[in-house]
Amino acid sequence: MTVTHPKGFKAAGVAAGLKASGNPDVALVVNEGPDYTAAGVFTGNRVKAAPVLWSQQVLKGGVIRAVVLNSGGANACTGSQGFRDTHTTAEHTASVLRTTKKLMIGPGDIAVCSTGLIGELLPMDKLLPGVNAAVKALAADGGPRAAEAIMTTDTVAKNAVARRDGWSVGGIAKGAGMLAPALATMLVVITTDASADNETLDAALRAATRVTFDRIDADGCMSTNDTVLLLASGASDRQPSLAELTAAVTEVCHDLAQQLIGDAEGATKHIAIEVAGAASEADAVQVGRTVAGNNLVKTAFFGNDPNWGRILAAVGTTSAAFEPDRVDVAINGVWVCRNGAAAEDRAKVDLSKRDVRVTINLHEGEMNATIWTTDLSHAYVHENSAYSS
Repeated sequence: MTVTHPKGFKAAGVAAGLKASGNPDVALVVNEGPDYTAAGVFTGNRVKAAPVLWSQQVLKGGVIRAVVLNSGGANACTGSQGFRDTHTTAEHTASVLRTTKKLMIGPGDIAVCSTGLIGELLPMDKLLPGVNAAVKALAADGGPRAAEAIMTTDTVAKNAVARRDGWSVGGIAKGAGMLAPALATMLVVITTDASADNETLDAALRAATRVTFDRIDADGCMSTNDTVLLLASGASDRQPSLAELTAAVTEVCHDLAQQLIGDAEGATKHIAIEVAGAASEADAVQVGRTVAGNNLVKTAFFGNDPNWGRILAAVGTTSAAFEPDRVDVAINGVWVCRNGAAAEDRAKVDLSKRDVRVTINLHEGEMNATIWTTDLSHAYVHENSAYSS
């Protein structure tokens, strides 16, 4: 159920001392081929961490043979030295893989990902020996340990797999805060033993992220380090169609995205905002994101208050096509608002459980979209007010 489920991949996760806790903090995923095609999607933030800039350059070559990841430091906003450290990490990883695993690999074949506190240089005297240990620990069952090593404020490691006839897609992810559209504070490595060229992988990955990672929003904050990589080994000797590959990649991305939002910092509610009857998909997404990001809505759900008026007010701030006196709103199946006014008794809404579904019908068309979010709790404020202290 992880990144090493597809054939042709090995992974590892080790403790290198980057985290004061002593928990695992360096991960490595290696594609042993015979194919090495890849695709990637990165943060929409204009402030990009050094590993993001490096990995974007690597992808231009169309090949990724290994991904080295660290938690315990984002290597973001670290200037030219931060980029040199990323380059050094790739060079060192390639050298160790050549020496110990006899792989014909160079630094330009290695993507680098980092996560943690922004603004501080990585302790290279710990990171590079950690890479050595990770190479030594590489194993076909090393996916779960790699998933554990990339955790920051995550409370659980995140793994997923989609099985098909003779081939599969697997993945690991980290992320629990700064979850907003245009990805989240996530590192995701997805693997497949299917055979596919770069263009096919890119199309499949972008279609998948558009309806999964790009539709989760815990706190409206966009990270500097978001990276989602898709690597193909071709080891199954199967070549699925674009539609088949997209479906499998989307299944893994959806699973991981739900694990991310389910583990969001301090959350007590897992909320699906379903927008129906929109004139366009863009309208549906805009309305869903606006409601999901509204602090009054989020705090109402934290207080188990089915305050549909806050939801309707949030819808009204969008540019989506709708008539205020035609909008319907349901919370957990109870239509508390019909035609823009009170309907069923809000006391019927049961908010005692973690999962909440809000349905908003705009009655303007046939398009729909769902955005997943969380409530805003005391625990979220506490965790993020003390993050670097």
